Amino acid sequence: MATGTQRPSVPAAALLILPLLRAALGQQFVVTAQTPSDCGGGSYFDASSLSCVTCGANQVPSKSGLACECQTGHRLLFNSGGGVTCQPCPASSPAVTRDGYGCIRCPGPAGEDGRCQCPAGHVLVERDDSGNVLEDAACQPCNADEPALSAPDVSGSRCVRCQDSFINSSLSCVCGGSSIQAGGLCFPPNSLPTSVSASVTFAQLSLPVQSVWFSNFLYSSAAACLVFSNRSACQALGNMCVMNMHSSSAVTNDACGFYNILYRITATLGFTQGISYWRANLPWLYYGEQPGLASQVLRTEPLPVGYSFKGAQKNTRIELQAAVYNAAGGFLRWENVTGGTLQLCQDTGGRKQAAFTFGTSYKQSCVLSVSDLLTLFPEPRFYDVFLALGTSSADRRLLALPVLNLNMQFNGQFINQGSSVNNWYLTRRLLLVDTLSGRDKSLNIPPKVIRVATAIKIGFQLMPNTQRGEVYPPLITMSYSDVPITNPLTQTVPVSFSVEYEMDQSEARVKTDIALGVLGGVAVLYSLLKTASWKRRISSPIIDLETVLKFLLFYAGDLANVFFAITVGTGVYWLIFYKTLQAQQFVSVLLPLPQQEERFVTYVGCAFALKAVQFLHKLLQQVCVDIFFIDWERPRDKALRADVGGEAKSGAPPVSIWRTYFVANEWNEIQTLRKINPTFQIVAVLFLLEVVGFSNLGLRDPWSTLQRPPEAYTPPHSLVLRYGLASILWLCIGLLQVVFFTVFYERFVEDKIRQFVDLCSISNISVLLLSHRCFGYYIHGRSVHGHADTNMEEMNSNLKREADNLCGQRGLLPNSDTQTFQISITNRLRVQYDRILEPLTRRHGPSRLVDASANPFEQSTKAYHTMNRFLGSVIDHAHREMDYLVRDKLLFERLVGMEFVEPLDKSIFYNDESHSFSDVLFYGNEATLLIFDTLFFCVVDLGSQSFVLAAVLTYLQQLVFRLIRDAVGQRNLAAKTLVDKRFLI
Repeated sequence: MATGTQRPSVPAAALLILPLLRAALGQQFVVTAQTPSDCGGGSYFDASSLSCVTCGANQVPSKSGLACECQTGHRLLFNSGGGVTCQPCPASSPAVTRDGYGCIRCPGPAGEDGRCQCPAGHVLVERDDSGNVLEDAACQPCNADEPALSAPDVSGSRCVRCQDSFINSSLSCVCGGSSIQAGGLCFPPNSLPTSVSASVTFAQLSLPVQSVWFSNFLYSSAAACLVFSNRSACQALGNMCVMNMHSSSAVTNDACGFYNILYRITATLGFTQGISYWRANLPWLYYGEQPGLASQVLRTEPLPVGYSFKGAQKNTRIELQAAVYNAAGGFLRWENVTGGTLQLCQDTGGRKQAAFTFGTSYKQSCVLSVSDLLTLFPEPRFYDVFLALGTSSADRRLLALPVLNLNMQFNGQFINQGSSVNNWYLTRRLLLVDTLSGRDKSLNIPPKVIRVATAIKIGFQLMPNTQRGEVYPPLITMSYSDVPITNPLTQTVPVSFSVEYEMDQSEARVKTDIALGVLGGVAVLYSLLKTASWKRRISSPIIDLETVLKFLLFYAGDLANVFFAITVGTGVYWLIFYKTLQAQQFVSVLLPLPQQEERFVTYVGCAFALKAVQFLHKLLQQVCVDIFFIDWERPRDKALRADVGGEAKSGAPPVSIWRTYFVANEWNEIQTLRKINPTFQIVAVLFLLEVVGFSNLGLRDPWSTLQRPPEAYTPPHSLVLRYGLASILWLCIGLLQVVFFTVFYERFVEDKIRQFVDLCSISNISVLLLSHRCFGYYIHGRSVHGHADTNMEEMNSNLKREADNLCGQRGLLPNSDTQTFQISITNRLRVQYDRILEPLTRRHGPSRLVDASANPFEQSTKAYHTMNRFLGSVIDHAHREMDYLVRDKLLFERLVGMEFVEPLDKSIFYNDESHSFSDVLFYGNEATLLIFDTLFFCVVDLGSQSFVLAAVLTYLQQLVFRLIRDAVGQRNLAAKTLVDKRFLI
């Protein structure tokens, strides 16, 4: 006997050849692709083998094409779920019972399906009270008159009482007269327009779908709500309007059009719960009939509760309750939203509940499978969300929360997608996933389109100038996505749920703009002063393009300091006042939103860019400084005898150059000396942030705990808090290092700057530094002992005499210890300085100016000795026309960094006890370097949200610039001091 599981017979030879053929082709797992539509009239699609299989004897394919069923006039003998066995009915009982297992005679002709049929108002009886199949089926009439008033039920198996609307229209089970029958009800004529618009527009796809749900139930729900005040029908009508995204237009026969008609008609029935927008029997869907009431709803009155983080009145709990309805309008239950009702992403209960702790910015996102959505949401659920205000059962009140549906259209326009609150149209009821309205042919087939709430946001707005933690009613913002169903198994939908807290930042922006304006104006004046000082130091009275460029460079550095001070102050302000809210009785400040932080990030970027310009400018100045070592050593008057080739020669011994090389190498080493240890700086900051846990202070919640359990929810970081935290840690550790270096290390361990000055004195070498054309620094290193080329015994003896005050002091002036000076030289002295170096300058110039016969080594040697004698004679006052005087700088001159007296006839040496010659080194620019490193670290972190990456890149940046400064500075040192580069190590 054939069954539905039979397969076509395959020859045995084919079974042997087929694996060999597949192995030869290298395709052992290839199957023939078939679909149900490929199967012929006598076969069905077997889902297990994914192929077409021929039906057995007396069988035909089912309507779905996925199984076989018995032919007309054949009854079932066996149904295993995998196949059926059929047998023809005898001629005496040609019809088949409705369950398919028996044969019977019909009281009239059988239908096309081979089963008995009864006229309207009758039920079919096929079995006796014991369940035995009768020989002859009977059609039992239902009594439609008094007192039974019955009619067949939906299945036609028994008589039930008629629906009241039929009885009221005709005192029978017939919808009499001109009444209209729809949705199983009988309605009086002219109740509502009988033509309905069952089209649901999925605007994102520009795809209208004729919804079978709307076709079947829209008119009946609206009419039953209007005529019979049927509450379920009213709720079902409202749900259809929600499925249509609350959209309203000139069309009055769609879901929202019917709702608005009923809204106006039922105005005389009164309100529900004393709310004018909530009409009796109707669900509350809109705040008014026209847009523009949003500002009144959202910003008129604050919540009657205050939020606090400490004390007896501590209140951080946000409790949301939702009334849940099904699509047919039936009330299901009250549901606590804090359990994750609105959160489509899967997560632990504790992490989901973190969204409802006041002050914690919450963001949850994931990607969901369309097939999972179809399984989890076979029917949409509708939610009216309320905020619970009271804590006790006696004082329990619920505040209805407004909804901003971004997909809502009003006369064809997305009115809620603009930024103007006055144009918003607030609604009430929401849904998460709609898999119902997109079914266009049958409710039993998959939808053509589904609509998913892909972005849900609950926003709290802090009341301005509140001292009691008052907030306005929170707003639920919904954004839906229309997803056409093509392949549910591979399709995915990204969804997110977030809770945000906002306060008015306009006052803060105004204060920031005022601070920028005032400090920016001060920066302009300070930059002008720097430019004037620079013009005097280069001895150039003309305002030219170079002057303008120099002003812009100075202004870039000063403006960078302005931006840096404002941004650091802003970050520290939020870090203190938001993260220490627990010390306040009520909430008074909230963090700026991510979109409000864009302006702050722009200021940080400006500070970094301008500070980078200043840093590169200073770096270029340092590697171009003019420097020369003045060797005061003179040959001793002792004869030197040596036997060379048997002949004795005598003469003065030469002056050793090694002292100059030694001083040059020491200067080369201190070029990148800093007051902090950059490596320790990075390690310390990273340790505090990542190991100690200071990075948790940058999270968008009010808690200042440094360590959090791994299973706890971690909110997103605030850029303002993250910047304030990183910058203040970097600056504090840097300043602590500077204090330690200045107060302790340099005093008790090693001071390389003072050691260099001492080295110059011991080496009998002075240093002339010209950072500008006519301005620079002088280190007086002339030995008080006359000679430095000596043996160990004489050197120790000289140092002992100096320690016992048995010789003169090291200062430039008699009876003075001052060895370092700021110098402002005359133009005449500078011209002579350049004239001595001119042969070397020409050597590196155009080839037509180079003397080909000159030996470069001889030129350098000659220039060195000439410059050494010239500068030594200037220091010794040997040139009356290039003489100098020594004086102290005025206090105001030191403060503004400018010399008031211009050196016209004599150069001026200013006493400088602070060793300000370090300004041409990294050592004297620690503030600029520290701020630049801080900004670099923060900018990288703001871009990558990774302190580790920021630390690594900051270290590499410091290393690169240190190498550049060493390499280029060494080349400049060799070129300007005429010291052979090979001796600089």
